[in-house]
Amino acid sequence: MTQAATPAFALGDFLASRPRTISRGPIAMILCEDTTEIEASLRFHLLRGFRHILALSPEPLVLPAALIADGRVTNLIHDTRRPDAHVAAVNALIDAVPAGTWLYYGYNAEFLFYPFCETRSIGELLAFHTEERRDAMLAYVIDLYAPDLQTNPDAVSLEHAMFDRTGYYALGRKHPGAETEQYEDRQLDFHGGLRWRFEEHIPANRRNIDRIALFRAEPGLRVTPEHRFNQPEYNTYACPWHHSLTCAIGSFRVAKALARNPDSRDRIGGFIWRNSAAFEWRGQQLMDLGLMEPGQWF
Repeated sequence: MTQAATPAFALGDFLASRPRTISRGPIAMILCEDTTEIEASLRFHLLRGFRHILALSPEPLVLPAALIADGRVTNLIHDTRRPDAHVAAVNALIDAVPAGTWLYYGYNAEFLFYPFCETRSIGELLAFHTEERRDAMLAYVIDLYAPDLQTNPDAVSLEHAMFDRTGYYALGRKHPGAETEQYEDRQLDFHGGLRWRFEEHIPANRRNIDRIALFRAEPGLRVTPEHRFNQPEYNTYACPWHHSLTCAIGSFRVAKALARNPDSRDRIGGFIWRNSAAFEWRGQQLMDLGLMEPGQWF
C-alpha cells in the first residue's frame, strides 16, 4: 500500500484562514494521542459520512495515499498529548466555523456509533436531530479492550474487541456550588466499563463515560475539560417533552492507558470478566443493550 506524507498545517493558522473545507458540516475532529489505529479511525468516520475530518497530531502523519486522495482529511499540528488537549482544539474549531455547523470530536482508536448507523449517514441523523430542536447529542463512551494482553499488550484488537455488556449506571448531577442537594435538569453522570471496574486507577474526575460528542457551533460556546459545555442545555440527555437520540463511542482509550500506565499495568492481568462480550461492530448491538437511544427516529 502506497504511503504518503500528509500535508500538515498548524491548527491555529489553518483555522484562521477559514478554508472552504470547514464551511459546511458535519465535521469530525480526531485527536491522535499516539499512533494506534489512526488509519482505521479515519476510515471509519469517513464511512459515517462526515464531510471533512481534521486529524490532529503532534507530528505530521504518514497515511495511505488513497485515504487522503479526495481531500477529505486534513492533518493539523497540535499538542494532543498534553492534558485536556481537546479544550483548546475544539474551542478553536467552534470559533472558526459558521454558527450552526455540526461538529464531532473524538480520539484515535475511537469509533462513533448511532442508531441505524448501518443504513443511515451521519447527515441523516443530524438532520432529524435538528428537526427535534436539539443542538447537541449525548454519547456514552463504551470501553473496548483486547481479550488477551499477552497477545495484545497495548490492549487493542479490532478483530477480537470485547466490551462490558452490564455494569452501567447513572447518578443525578449535582448543581455546582449549590448549598443544598440541587440537581441539574436532565443531566446525569454516567458510569461503567473499565473506568468503573478499575476505578482505583482512574482519577475521580475522569470516571464518567458521558461525552457531548456531537454538537452545533454557536458564538460563545465552550467545551470544558469534563467534555461538557458552558451551555447547560447542551449537557442534557433529552429534551423536556420526550426521549432524544443518543449515540455511543467504542473506545480503546482507557484500555490503552491502563495497559501502559506504570501504576496499573503490573496490577492488571487482563480485562475479561464474566460479563464481557464480543463487540460486533454494529449499532444494533448497543441499542439492544440500552447503550443507545433511538428516541423518535425509526
